[in-house]
Amino acid sequence: MRYRQLGDSGIEVSAICLGSWLTYGVGVDDSAGRACVDAAFDVGINFIDTSNIYGRGAAESFLGDVLKDRARDSYVLATKLFFPMTDTDKGLSAAQVAKQIDASLARLRTDYVDLYQCHRYDPDTPLEETMEALSEVVRSGKARAIGFSEWSPEQIETAVALAPPHVKFVSSQPQYSLLYRRAEAKVIPISIANGIGQIVWSPLAMGVLSGKYAPGAAPPAGTRAAGDDAAFMKLYMTDPVLEAVQTLQPVADKAGCTMAQLAIAWVLAQPGITSAIVGASRPEQLRETAKAADLAIDPALLAEAAAILEGVRIS
Repeated sequence: MRYRQLGDSGIEVSAICLGSWLTYGVGVDDSAGRACVDAAFDVGINFIDTSNIYGRGAAESFLGDVLKDRARDSYVLATKLFFPMTDTDKGLSAAQVAKQIDASLARLRTDYVDLYQCHRYDPDTPLEETMEALSEVVRSGKARAIGFSEWSPEQIETAVALAPPHVKFVSSQPQYSLLYRRAEAKVIPISIANGIGQIVWSPLAMGVLSGKYAPGAAPPAGTRAAGDDAAFMKLYMTDPVLEAVQTLQPVADKAGCTMAQLAIAWVLAQPGITSAIVGASRPEQLRETAKAADLAIDPALLAEAAAILEGVRIS
């Protein structure tokens, strides 16, 4: 496993991050989830990402139980706030930041998180209020660093201008893959210029880049596209996209890896990328995915993969 510095925070994280959306404490049996966490440590993953909204606290509670007997300095733990936990508990106000960090820490059974992230931007709270509240979380020792997810370039630049006196962001969590590259235009360049690392989600475009979905065929039973996530995946589940993805197989063969490993290796090779978040419901799935961090694929093959999908990528 390769490790990288998270922005200018001084925090070292694995190039693969174990995510917990729709899995631990929610859609995956606890015993299978425990096996996945154990497998993550076995392959050198030290970075775990969650959020208070995942299962309305269930994912954090699961991780708190699973991690309680491991040395706290053996892993880097990230969580988030913003989405409604109740009808009144939502957003990034000072009161919510103070309340939600304490609730997350209690569920996670730890005195601090390494990274506390704004899951989205809150247009109903002055940014200065949010940044001061997040700065207090860091000053109090409840978080080592702060980050954001899916903020606009303008929002990022405004926040950066507030530090100092406020604590600065060190991480960005955008959607990013061979099929979804919107962050390249402005978010990543702004981040690189300001010591902010990218922790990207959906590097496999919700599983499409694994090649498991064939054009003109129904999604295999048990896959995300065959379940409740089908609505989220409509943009990817078109025949032109799926046909193009299938033509990545010869590139993966030349690279000596799976299509999923090729897609993740491409992400990790791009400027400004610190870590790629992957989910797993089975330990063997995670072990295979994690191998992507150690691949040394010819840049020409990575460029070939990007060229194949250039005409069908979503953004």
